[in-house]
Amino acid sequence: MVSVVEYFFALNSPWSYLGSARLAAIAAKRGAQVAVRPIKLGAVFSETGGVPLAKRSSERQAYRLVELQRWSRYLDLPLILEPRYFPADETAAAHLVIAAESAGFDALALAGAIGAALWNRNQNIADWAVLDETSLELGIDVEDLRQRFSPEELSRTHDANTRAALDKGIFGVPAYVLNGEVFWGQDRLDFLDRALASIRNDM
Repeated sequence: MVSVVEYFFALNSPWSYLGSARLAAIAAKRGAQVAVRPIKLGAVFSETGGVPLAKRSSERQAYRLVELQRWSRYLDLPLILEPRYFPADETAAAHLVIAAESAGFDALALAGAIGAALWNRNQNIADWAVLDETSLELGIDVEDLRQRFSPEELSRTHDANTRAALDKGIFGVPAYVLNGEVFWGQDRLDFLDRALASIRNDM
């Protein structure tokens, strides 16, 4: 049986971006599938006591930048600490990822590419021109997806993903769920890898 990792994330999250490629590599190595679940992080914060970045203390905001720089260097993954278009309205981008997942495309690769547009290339992921260019690089036709899936349908899925995250006890992103066990944060990917390896060894 193929293991399925549910991946709950937000495209505005630099931590989701930093973990995206590693998640894909782990899944490929362990023969696992990834169910891609963009969520509304603001709604999760409001129900779980999370504090939006702009409302955090100056000390916490400053340390976040230190940690982002550390991880960027450690992973050798370029990251703009304070991108011009952050935070972006990620609704359209999240809906695009949901549509790509529903249509059978590599939604994890698309989510990673959109994250790179924001955190590496300093682009506005609320701009359809950016989303179109990013998608075409992966062989995904944005206009085709927009015709196949209505905004209302995609919005319902976005809300359902958010509700599912809350029901599973998720309070931040990225979060990875394997057989009901939550791994929160891209710095927990090693534990996810070990859990997947353990399942394969037991088969």
